[in-house]
Amino acid sequence: MEQYICNNCGKKHAIRSVIWKCTCGGLLNLEKDTPKINVDSWNRYPNSLWRYLETMPFQKESKTWKSITMGEGQTPLIVLDTLEPNTYVKVDYMMPTLSFKDRGAAVLMTKAKELGVSKVIADSSGNAGTAIAAYAARCNIACDIYLRDETSPKKMAQVKAHGATIKKIQGSREDIAEAAQQAVNEEAVFYASHVYNPYFYEGTKTYAYEIYEELNGAPDTLIIPVGNGTLLLGAFYGFKELLANGLIDKMPKIIAIQAVNCSPLVEAFNNGDLSAQPVMNKDTLAEGIAIAAPARSPQILEAVRETNGDIITIEEDEILSARAKLSDKGFYVEVTTAANYAGYLKYKKEPEEKIIVPLCGAGIKSK
Repeated sequence: MEQYICNNCGKKHAIRSVIWKCTCGGLLNLEKDTPKINVDSWNRYPNSLWRYLETMPFQKESKTWKSITMGEGQTPLIVLDTLEPNTYVKVDYMMPTLSFKDRGAAVLMTKAKELGVSKVIADSSGNAGTAIAAYAARCNIACDIYLRDETSPKKMAQVKAHGATIKKIQGSREDIAEAAQQAVNEEAVFYASHVYNPYFYEGTKTYAYEIYEELNGAPDTLIIPVGNGTLLLGAFYGFKELLANGLIDKMPKIIAIQAVNCSPLVEAFNNGDLSAQPVMNKDTLAEGIAIAAPARSPQILEAVRETNGDIITIEEDEILSARAKLSDKGFYVEVTTAANYAGYLKYKKEPEEKIIVPLCGAGIKSK
């Protein structure tokens, strides 16, 4: 049976709805066996991320997901430009709530339903809150979403449309998380956090599984925007599982992208530090990665280093320019995704290097 294990002190905890961090304050991971991947089993399931159900920490007989899924996953992998035939975009905004966060939210809320949860609280820069709100509605679970008062009105409208209660907080992204965590503790409810709850990564790891199927192997490089690291870590875990099963023979190199105006991971990476120190968020258009103190920075840094990757920073004008360039190619993306593409444009790639760039959120979500 799976259990939580502290990433800091190693203490183990039974999986219960009210546990979201260790008694020492450390973050929790799932202690579980590396799944034995049976590729033949995938076609027994619908063409969604749930085709990988048997690699997730659910009982094979579990049927809870069937009433919760909205067909999330299996997003297209498309050659970006005929002049760059080895660069692909994975259009992950083709999801029910128009962002990749549906991967994690679908799996996390399925677990919440199995645990008999009646209410969840989450904090977000927008997309994760929208996804949690939507899947909470599917589960008939009450939901409070804590957002910065300056969050895109379009994202707030999405959250509200799903029946969630919005709690607007003035301050930084860290202030919003602190307010949500205080409410979680006071109300003793389930913290549906895309940062703290490791079940979220069981959803985002399907990004790697899909790429493996679409390419019939692993790419050379993943370009991934990083704030709290939900997609980066998910992709890292997914490819590690594929490698452990002998389905691929190498790990893709992870190139993480941060905005110059909020880039705590860069200095830590360059200095060889094991974790990042908090920085001042100088405000960036890329609100989705504006995380001044990423809680899982040790794991993010480890993933980038283990894959011989790098962290690239981009300026605000480069973000806007990249968004316009993607639009010219037919892809209308939100600003954080444009920041990711800006990072790709700065990355010095090899001529035959096979690269994947995620399009994480739809342009209609931005201010």
